[in-house]
Amino acid sequence: MRVADIYWADVEAALDATGFASLGVLLEADARAALVGAFGESAPYRSHVHMARHGFGRGEYKYFRYPLPAAIAALREALYPGCAAIANRWAERMRPDMHYPAEHADFLETCRAAGQTRPTPLILSYKSGDYNCLHQDLYGGIVFPLQIVILLSEEDDFDGGEFVMTEQRPRMQSRAHVVPLRAGEAVVFAVNERPVKGTRGDYRVKMRHGVSTLTRGARFATGIIFHEAT
Repeated sequence: MRVADIYWADVEAALDATGFASLGVLLEADARAALVGAFGESAPYRSHVHMARHGFGRGEYKYFRYPLPAAIAALREALYPGCAAIANRWAERMRPDMHYPAEHADFLETCRAAGQTRPTPLILSYKSGDYNCLHQDLYGGIVFPLQIVILLSEEDDFDGGEFVMTEQRPRMQSRAHVVPLRAGEAVVFAVNERPVKGTRGDYRVKMRHGVSTLTRGARFATGIIFHEAT
């Protein structure tokens, strides 16, 4: 599937309903293999994080440095406009003082003006027994409200390791979602908060995401975050 074939009205409807939406398979096998094959190298990355050292879970992830891998850079730029249109409609419902530019390059300038200059796209590696605690990828005062995850491994390469999300609803118990992923499939989801229509107007729901415990094999994924880090 191509980014140009995404029907953004359906994406927005799913995001409004659950806080996540599939964008279809956007990375083919050769591109996925290239990203996974480079995980053992050091040159493509600016930072290497072992989750257990920080209480984030178990597993590893690495933030890419600039220039980003071509496939990641292309998707980050191509997916942003569709996401920005949704983000602006969400802003009208939650933060009317906030507006997101139509092009990603212009949004990056907003980040840099706020001192957020480090690239945030990353690749994550999990082995049997690894998991990722529920969290939010905020990184600074400027936060784009949507981000992307893409499964790089084949589905039969591992068991467990489901992508999961929770929504913390005001004065209600939290709700959990298990988000199915195919190899190469991209899912867009809420980073921090999303608006939900209530009987008295919109209210905000706090979102978190993570990965359940892997019980077999190895799992790789890449995350495309549109804002930069301090």
